[in-house]
Amino acid sequence: MAKENVFLPSKPRYEILDGLRGVAALLVLIFHIFEDESLRSPDPQLINHGYLAVDFFFLLSGFVIGYAYDDRWDKMTIGGFFKRRLVRLHPMAILATFIGVLLFYLGADGFRLINTAPAWKMIVCFVCALFLIPLGPKMDIRGWQEMYPFNSPLWTLFYEYIGNILYALFIRKLPKWALRILVALFGVLLVDRLVGLGIFGGYTYNVGSIAGGWSLDKPGLYTGFARLLFPFFCGLLVQRSGKMIKVKGAFWWCALALAVMFCMPRIGAMPHYDRAAGVMDMGGAVYNGIYEAVCIICLMPLVIMMGAGGTISGKSARLCKFVGDISFPLYITHYPIIYMHVQWLAKHPDAPLGQHIYVAISICVLSILLAYACYKLYDLPVREWLKEHWLKK
Repeated sequence: MAKENVFLPSKPRYEILDGLRGVAALLVLIFHIFEDESLRSPDPQLINHGYLAVDFFFLLSGFVIGYAYDDRWDKMTIGGFFKRRLVRLHPMAILATFIGVLLFYLGADGFRLINTAPAWKMIVCFVCALFLIPLGPKMDIRGWQEMYPFNSPLWTLFYEYIGNILYALFIRKLPKWALRILVALFGVLLVDRLVGLGIFGGYTYNVGSIAGGWSLDKPGLYTGFARLLFPFFCGLLVQRSGKMIKVKGAFWWCALALAVMFCMPRIGAMPHYDRAAGVMDMGGAVYNGIYEAVCIICLMPLVIMMGAGGTISGKSARLCKFVGDISFPLYITHYPIIYMHVQWLAKHPDAPLGQHIYVAISICVLSILLAYACYKLYDLPVREWLKEHWLKK
């Protein structure tokens, strides 16, 4: 029997999981502000593992993809699936690119390549970002070797699309036992990247920290796929297992768990080059890698199970919905403002502490307001228009 190409209405949402995505996005915003501050001074990064939010996002995505689409393939084509994912994700990617372009030159003092970037490179970077085509280091126009120099967080959407493609073409067809084996192999890849075992290619880039993936080079691609494959398909496996944990006040306990995971001080020393031995001394960095592996492989799936099994009501539900609604717009649009923060730090190296606090709070408020405006005035109406004029037809 041929599959019907009909419009399928959205399923009821896991409200707590949406809210946890928002909590993670807020923690990413704060992490990036502290990251900028830590570049100018030896002050500690208070949200030491804030980049783990990306791995949590991938885990959530795998869970939601399985929930939303696993039982619909008898009524949906692969093309229909891709259209739905584009409608859900790509409008904000386009807007985020435009925001990055509009604010690009406001960071000229903080980035060494901006004033020398030729017009043709700017145009290529802009067009490629609109279609989410990644660019290598030679096309850098900022100096950070990002795939998308107008708005770096687009790199996670690039890998999100890869995860969606792998799911639709291959992995959705796997039985649970085969998916378990695959997830276990992806777990080995993740651990290899974190502790430098050298099993898959021998890369020891940034051992002890999973941060990375935004550059289109060998270490960046290795990190990006390590960060995508285990969390995304582990989330799918968690959803298919149907194992949920019912806890009273699940949203608050899960939000606290994420905050503790992200704020945990770094464990062990940073890798450093031993001049006497002529080798890179990993020192205690491996212990930090073990910690992050435990977070991604063990703790985050438990948070997903608790969030999926919990219920929420009253003021907590309204707060949960608000942060859930702005989660994706906040994550995908805040970084151009972070670039401006780098610019401000470059122009005010001797600013007093009070000014730094004022600027940091202002960035948080501005980013949240921008995300809410993007959600209400652009994301919602554009997606509704695309549903009516593209999906339903």
